[in-house]
Amino acid sequence: MFCAEKRENMTLEQAKTKLSDAGQEHLLRYYDELNEEQKENLLRQIEHLDMELPKMVENGVKEAERGVLAPLGAITLDEIDKKRECYENSGIQAIQECKVGAVLLAGGQGTRLGLDGPKGMLNIGVHKELFLFERLVGNLMEVVEKTGAWIPLFIMTSEKNNDDTVSFFKEKNYFGYDPRYVFFFVQQMAPSVSYEGKFYMEEKGKVSTSPNGNGGWFVSLVKAGLLDQVREFGVEWLNVFAVDNVLQKIADPVFVGAVLENKCVCGAKVVAKADPNERVGVLCLEDGKPSIVEYYEMTDEIIHSRDGEGKLLYNYGVILNYLFQVDTLVEIVEQHLPLHVVEKKIPYINEVGEYVKPEQPNGYKFETLVLDMIHLMDNCLSFEVERDKEFAPIKNATGVDSLESARNLMKKNGISF
Repeated sequence: MFCAEKRENMTLEQAKTKLSDAGQEHLLRYYDELNEEQKENLLRQIEHLDMELPKMVENGVKEAERGVLAPLGAITLDEIDKKRECYENSGIQAIQECKVGAVLLAGGQGTRLGLDGPKGMLNIGVHKELFLFERLVGNLMEVVEKTGAWIPLFIMTSEKNNDDTVSFFKEKNYFGYDPRYVFFFVQQMAPSVSYEGKFYMEEKGKVSTSPNGNGGWFVSLVKAGLLDQVREFGVEWLNVFAVDNVLQKIADPVFVGAVLENKCVCGAKVVAKADPNERVGVLCLEDGKPSIVEYYEMTDEIIHSRDGEGKLLYNYGVILNYLFQVDTLVEIVEQHLPLHVVEKKIPYINEVGEYVKPEQPNGYKFETLVLDMIHLMDNCLSFEVERDKEFAPIKNATGVDSLESARNLMKKNGISF
């Protein structure tokens, strides 16, 4: 269950016992140097540390083997066009009945793009000021205007960028969106460990943590107490989308209606691959259930396999735009998503209290992934969209999937910037 009884905070003696039993006593090395608030925060972190995590790296990291993969086709653009009116009407009705909410994954920073702040605060305009957040809210507003109904918008931030994000939305008057339908929540964090399985510290009074992966959005929403708000609105479906795609269609009535009419518990927007070797995750079947196979997991045989008409069998790349049924999400969260161990460069405080920023990977982070949420679903509607109309991610400063390439696509779509 999601609720827990209130109890007293962990004491220092209790923390010492917990750490000693796990060989993690170093987390209290600087305890006596901390002020009372810092001590309390550190003890709270220790109280919630999962001591089973370091055991995942004891004998080296081995990812679980994938099941048997098979291709999964999609409802193609032509097929969608034939049923567009039916799908759209069904989607509009669901939105007007407040059955659809939107979840913006906005925990990232704009560091790689030269921005010292939340990625959504990036100015993507040339002739006028136009922020990434502003563009996405504008996309959602198009659906509000079409349906005459406000769509609850849940924005997931990170510990690092939450205050800046909330302040920015307030400063910009929510870009015209009704603030009664906007809710912010902070993504849950997971600790980082060394190759030896020791928890890192990022400050003398703080265990090193990082966001718990893109599969952690729903459990983070739940732990923030917002599932009650979802229920109160009557929301039955949540459309999850990434912050970096300027052409993202959100709560798209045609997409919503297609998932409903095909009686699926989730849906994924996909684009046909630009070429067989495009570095995108591909929607597929794994042991007969929907899943996503990442480009680096695919063999040459899988990458180049084709059907009798010469079409790629593993052809549809995901763009991080999903529709999930809320009741099904509640069921899978209570089952617990698998954790993935990822090798990373982790800044830390060393044994003499110095801050170290490594140039090479020095440990592991733990993440949950959306692909595992998909794989726990009984079915998933693969819904093809036009790449040039719905997929313009801004991940790099220049080149492929950059601000420059996104601006070119915005221009092609007649967007003023």
